Amino acid sequence: MKTLVIYSTKHGCTELCAEKLSGQLQGSVDLYSLKSKKVPELTLYDNIIIGGSIYMGKIQKEVSEFCNQNLELLKKKKLGLFICCMGEGETAEKQLETSFPKELLDIAVVKSNFGGMFDFKKMNFMERTIVKKVSKITGDTSNIREDMIKEFANFMDEVVK
Repeated sequence: MKTLVIYSTKHGCTELCAEKLSGQLQGSVDLYSLKSKKVPELTLYDNIIIGGSIYMGKIQKEVSEFCNQNLELLKKKKLGLFICCMGEGETAEKQLETSFPKELLDIAVVKSNFGGMFDFKKMNFMERTIVKKVSKITGDTSNIREDMIKEFANFMDEVVK
């Protein structure tokens, strides 16, 4: 079984989570960034995992475009979906549900929020100002959920056996 983990990231959190996830999956796993690499031939993969971070309330444009452009092919794969965001509970669930096409959400074998992080040195002045004002967080912080990444990997591995 071949698995593709494909993602987009704004400040590096999703990349970090995608790398952690890739290291925990069994079998052959390829990792691709939608920002820096040409998308591989999707027909070569049995399983596809798609992830992106929530930025200003939405997932990156690259993720949305990738899903919409490859919708029919993705519907034929064992699919996993994840987001990285600082929201929790119902807020994070709503963000996950609005980040991917309904057709993919309905067939995904696993969906999750891996948490998020604010890395102030990777943000521009305006981003830092907005984060401080909206979230009341004034410095670097991380709530990456290692347990959710592991649970996602275990579930994906069980489903594809």
